[in-house]
Amino acid sequence: MSRVSVTGSKRVIDDVIEAAYSHHSLHVTDYDERYEGFEPGTSLEGAETLNERLVTVRSLESILDVDEDDAEAARPLDDDELEAELERVRDRVNDLNDQRDELQDGIRDRQEEIDRMEPFAELGIDLEYLRGYDSVEVVVGEAKPGPVEAALEDAETIDAFDVFVGGDVLAIVAKPTDHDAEGVVQDALVGVDIALLDVPDADASPDEYVAELEAEQADLRDELDAVQSELESVKEEAAGFLLRAEEQLTIEAEKKEAPLSFATTENAFVAEGWVPTETFPDFEAAVADAVGDHAEVEELERASFTPDGDHHTESVDGEAGGAASTSASADAETEREAATDGGHAAHGTDDPPVVQDNGGAAGPFELLVQAFGRPKYSEFDPTLLVFLTFPAMFGFMIGDVGYGVLYAAIGAFMYTKFDGAFRELGSVAMWAGAFTILFGIYYGIDLFGYHAYQLLPGDVHWPVEGKGLSPADLDWGLSFLVVSVVFGILHLNVGHVLSFVSTLKQHDAKHAVYEAGSWLLILNGAWIWIFSSVFPNSKPDFLFEAVSVLTFGAVSFSGFPAAVGWAGAAAAVLGLVLLGIGEPPELAEFLSPVVNVISYARLMAVLLAKGGMALAVNLLAFGAYIDDGGDGSFHFIFTNEHLHHVQETASEELVFAGITTAFDPASVGAVGVVALVGGIVVAVVGHIVVLLLGVTSAGIQAVRLEYVEFFGNFYEGGGREYLPFGRDRKYTREE
Repeated sequence: MSRVSVTGSKRVIDDVIEAAYSHHSLHVTDYDERYEGFEPGTSLEGAETLNERLVTVRSLESILDVDEDDAEAARPLDDDELEAELERVRDRVNDLNDQRDELQDGIRDRQEEIDRMEPFAELGIDLEYLRGYDSVEVVVGEAKPGPVEAALEDAETIDAFDVFVGGDVLAIVAKPTDHDAEGVVQDALVGVDIALLDVPDADASPDEYVAELEAEQADLRDELDAVQSELESVKEEAAGFLLRAEEQLTIEAEKKEAPLSFATTENAFVAEGWVPTETFPDFEAAVADAVGDHAEVEELERASFTPDGDHHTESVDGEAGGAASTSASADAETEREAATDGGHAAHGTDDPPVVQDNGGAAGPFELLVQAFGRPKYSEFDPTLLVFLTFPAMFGFMIGDVGYGVLYAAIGAFMYTKFDGAFRELGSVAMWAGAFTILFGIYYGIDLFGYHAYQLLPGDVHWPVEGKGLSPADLDWGLSFLVVSVVFGILHLNVGHVLSFVSTLKQHDAKHAVYEAGSWLLILNGAWIWIFSSVFPNSKPDFLFEAVSVLTFGAVSFSGFPAAVGWAGAAAAVLGLVLLGIGEPPELAEFLSPVVNVISYARLMAVLLAKGGMALAVNLLAFGAYIDDGGDGSFHFIFTNEHLHHVQETASEELVFAGITTAFDPASVGAVGVVALVGGIVVAVVGHIVVLLLGVTSAGIQAVRLEYVEFFGNFYEGGGREYLPFGRDRKYTREE
């Protein structure tokens, strides 16, 4: 990338903006008021009008529900056509939209009135009989008759009363003792739980009044359908125009507002930004073709970048092309040099913008990296590494064919039905689902917590006996703990190596050794010592037995020799010494290589937690037993007959009698059917909960390991996206 500046007279600023916009390569840097005598520019004349029209167009698109599918063939759109057509469409759409709003309000009002009439329909008294009396008071409300009658009987202000009840609604007719008194019934009911109702102003029966309202509502709906149909017709006619108008106005507004990022004086302007180095000659030529020598384009410096993280800038010597020979351009250049003491200071940050180009399968995983922070220009883009590790960690933690198929299906739905971030998340979900299926097969064709290999014909023995949830496969659970730790060691090594390479490229070997090499020595030295035969009695046996379990006995491992272990300890001590020399404050975190690796044990923890939840759901729904004479693993019970067999067999220990198997539908009847249905509901709902918790637990834990333990060694983020000034036209063409 090359940092460039464009300096010129204000009278050619329109032409320079037009040339830069058409070239579509300049990432403009906002001016931050660092030049003495320069101020941020202001929008060009006409920007306010353009933005008002743009707001109008977008409002009309929202009313008509216009989207990209309504686009027509791209064609030019001149200002006169835009103004006249926009005025016509706006008047028509606003008129129809006002009619629609009025009709919808009318329909809503009728519905509210219908809802208000429901209690009176229960009461069954014509509305005209519930109001208009002089000598008695009539009150209607929702309450229990008993407390109301008791309160009225105790009221001294009421001479006589009667209560008419219909459902939960009652009408009270009462004669006050004092003929001139008002509100005596409500006063008497102060301590009663009653919801008073206003009597509608109508003389018909409630049913007749509701029928009248429904007829009015139907007429309004017919009118609304006609308006909606007319709006659809307007949409068909105007959708293409509105999309063209939005694009045209957006382009013109962006051009008018471009000077907001420039440094300006009364007569001159300076625009700065970044362009790809290979496009600089073309960019320079485009500006020169537009304004000749009235503006100067200068390449200030070049930033080199290679995939290994190397980044540095080099000042560009020599005279810049397009020398400013006219007095206007010369004055502009003089003003800029005066503001910078004859040299040059950048508008803003010196860091170039970044383009992440991870095509293919790794591309969607840029979303996970960007959630942490876009890589800086000087940083290694870790997207490929996240692609290689995140799905594997997720699949390892869930490891179930059934859940994996559902994750992949959800991902496929998101990928095909949405665009943008949701589409990328769909791709990530499909990869996570695929690895979940693979690990599910590895764990014994786990299908929603059930080892489906048991359904295969013949006496099939699956090499991996489970996840460590039953007495038979505890060794596998401990072995997966070792796998998690070893993966953490390898993962962190990659991070420290990337840190070493980056520091070496940007500084020198000494800094690389002190800042990254020291941590590599501590990390590997400490864990070599842990996995060695030094002090074997103080270390758990599963650290060494895991290799034999995982290789099905083909390979045994009793720990690294003691000499290797002590060499590892010496390497760790050397790392501490180097760290103390180069980065003394970081000695406070000398245990982090060990602690961070242990943090990867969460992979095994989530594996057992999710597997345990699936097992618990199946136990509740179906029940299970352990065969004392067999391998000691869990076996699910799917029928009531099988449950009786387990209960009567001494060698089979019942763990739990499931809901579906506890009752025999044939002998118990309805109770058994209810139990069967209830067990199935428990199984379905339970596995849906486990599926959702898998996203929040396995997904979050995998992301945490990427962001905290892994990225923390070599990655900061905080880069800026490359957003070149200009846009590609989709709906319009230049004349």
